[in-house]
Amino acid sequence: MTTDYRALAAQLTDLLKLAAPPLAITFTDEAPAAAPRYDGAMPAPTADGRTGKVPAGCVFWMKATERTFSTVKEDHGNCSVGSLTHGLKTLAEAATGADVAALVQSGWVTPEVFPLIPVVKRRYQHVVYGPLADSPIEPDVVFLRINGRQAMSLHDALGAEVHFEGKPQCHIVAMAKESQQVAISVGCALSRVRTGMTNAEMTCAIPAGQLASIVAKITSGVGADSAVARYAAEDSTRFS
Repeated sequence: MTTDYRALAAQLTDLLKLAAPPLAITFTDEAPAAAPRYDGAMPAPTADGRTGKVPAGCVFWMKATERTFSTVKEDHGNCSVGSLTHGLKTLAEAATGADVAALVQSGWVTPEVFPLIPVVKRRYQHVVYGPLADSPIEPDVVFLRINGRQAMSLHDALGAEVHFEGKPQCHIVAMAKESQQVAISVGCALSRVRTGMTNAEMTCAIPAGQLASIVAKITSGVGADSAVARYAAEDSTRFS
C-alpha cells in the first residue's frame, strides 16, 4: 500500500474525537493471510434457509473494531438486505427471504424501493473487515461510527460532497465503493437492534481513495469550528 492508513486513522480519530476506531472494508477475491476467516458457529437455518455467522453483516462493523478478519457469502446469509447491498445476493434471491417479507408486511419498506437500493455490483469471494490502522490490504471503504457533532464536522468540511441517507443503513458501503460518494446514514431500526448501536450513533462510509484529501478538509473545518465555539463560549458568559 502506498497510502499511510495508520497515520490517516490516527488523524481522523483525533480530529473527530471518534469513540470507535475507523474501519477498513475491502471486497476481494483473495483474502490476505493476515485476515483469517471470521470464526463462530452458525445456528440452525430458518424455514427459508437463512443462517450466518452473525445476525446481519452490519454486526461485523462492531466485531472489526478489535481485529481484522475475512468473511464469505455464507457468513452474511442471515440478513437478505445486507447480502443484497454487499453484492452477495441478487435482488431475486433476496426477495425470497422471510426477513424481507416481514419488512414489507410491517410497512417498514415497500417492494418498489428494493430495485433502487445501492448495491455492490460484483459478487466478490470475500469481504474483509478490520481496524483501518491495521489493514493488510488496500481498502475500498473507510467506515466510521459517529455522533451528531462529528456528522456536523464532516458536513462543514465537505458540504455537498456528503450524502445523508436513511434505511437500510448498510447501503452506504455500496455508495462509497461503487459511486465514490461520502455517505452518512442516520441508521435504521433493523441495524440498531442487531448491532447494539446507541441511539446517538450514526455511520459514515468514505471511499478509501479520497481519504487523504478528506482528512485535509476536515482539518481545516475542525479548526474553524473550534474558533467559533470559543467565540460562542466567551460571548455566552454575558448571560451567566
